[in-house]
Amino acid sequence: MTSPSSADEPWPVRTVARKIAEWINRLGAVWVEGQVTQISARPGTGTAFLTLRDPAADISITVTCAPALLRGMELTEGSRVVVHGRPSYFAGRGTLSLRVDEIRAVGVGELLARIERLRQLLGAEGLFDARRKRKLPFLPGRVGLITGRASAAERDVLTNARARWPSVLFEVVNVAVQGPTAVPQIVEALAKLDANTEVDVIVLARGGGSVEDLLPFSDETLCRAVAKCRTPVVSAIGHEPDTPLVDHVADLRCSTPTDAGKRVVPDMAEESERIRQLRNRARRALHGWVDREHRLLDALRSRPVLADPITPLRNRADEVRGLRDRARRVVRAELGAAYTGLEATKARLTTLGPASTLARGYAIVQRLAPDGSTHVLRHLADAPPGTSLRVRIVDGSVHAVVPEEPEQR
Repeated sequence: MTSPSSADEPWPVRTVARKIAEWINRLGAVWVEGQVTQISARPGTGTAFLTLRDPAADISITVTCAPALLRGMELTEGSRVVVHGRPSYFAGRGTLSLRVDEIRAVGVGELLARIERLRQLLGAEGLFDARRKRKLPFLPGRVGLITGRASAAERDVLTNARARWPSVLFEVVNVAVQGPTAVPQIVEALAKLDANTEVDVIVLARGGGSVEDLLPFSDETLCRAVAKCRTPVVSAIGHEPDTPLVDHVADLRCSTPTDAGKRVVPDMAEESERIRQLRNRARRALHGWVDREHRLLDALRSRPVLADPITPLRNRADEVRGLRDRARRVVRAELGAAYTGLEATKARLTTLGPASTLARGYAIVQRLAPDGSTHVLRHLADAPPGTSLRVRIVDGSVHAVVPEEPEQR
């Protein structure tokens, strides 16, 4: 047993390498699935070398085997295989390899079954949900295009889009669209275009092909990268029957790259015609409104009150004058009646007043007191001899004194 390492007693490199080799040897034989990225089987050599890659994790491992295992197998870069072997660690070089004794090619049926299982997994996570899909902009300022270099898909998208909207701008990123390097290149291109604020929509375009050729577009890593994009993504992979998983994750699926070129931008001729139709509709609506208001004004002007506004005013003026004269007559009648009543009351008061009595020959005799005050004389007893009297008659008064011997009545 090796003592634990410490700063004072560190392990030498050979000890670390030996322990790593021991740990790896304990793993034993395993079955491994991967994608072939490199094959080296030179004639006359006793060992063939392959490199297997995991597209989802971007990890590779070197595989060694007897050349006889590869005879009769049509393996190419991008093929999916399942191998059986033991991992080995070479302490001298510090490398890990897998010595295999059996290699099985993954058939189309198995690939389709695995794609279906991945489809169910991503669907259960909600990556295919229609509610998370975003609407494409009506007229994108710049379109990002991820496709193969000088491919027919690139030409179809650019030609059809520019035929519909000549001023459309593209940001084209050429990548491998099949093979072991397709997924990492496409994911990198997606991240680059998604980070570009000038790009309003991203198009993934590739022509048709076999299931193995379109396999990168059903890769889990690529599907999740498309789902994380903030920019709307359009999938235009293969032909109408081809439906890789990225079609379900993308915001819009197009049957072909040609269809993508037509749907990513509006048609200038159609939009010009639509604008012309809307302009005509607006013109007709405005003319109709003006005509309707004109007819309404004509109807209003034809009414008597507007056709001859002076006559109603004159009629009303005549009515006002009539009412004014009537009110004046009523007021005058009331005033005349009140004046007559007042004169009658005045005559009665005049008749009953003391002046009228004096006018008939009567007089009022008042006794003068020494202090100058007067009192009406009512009884002879109130006028002893020598009393000063004032006799009031109708046109004045006279003064008298009661004699010493008053006259006998």
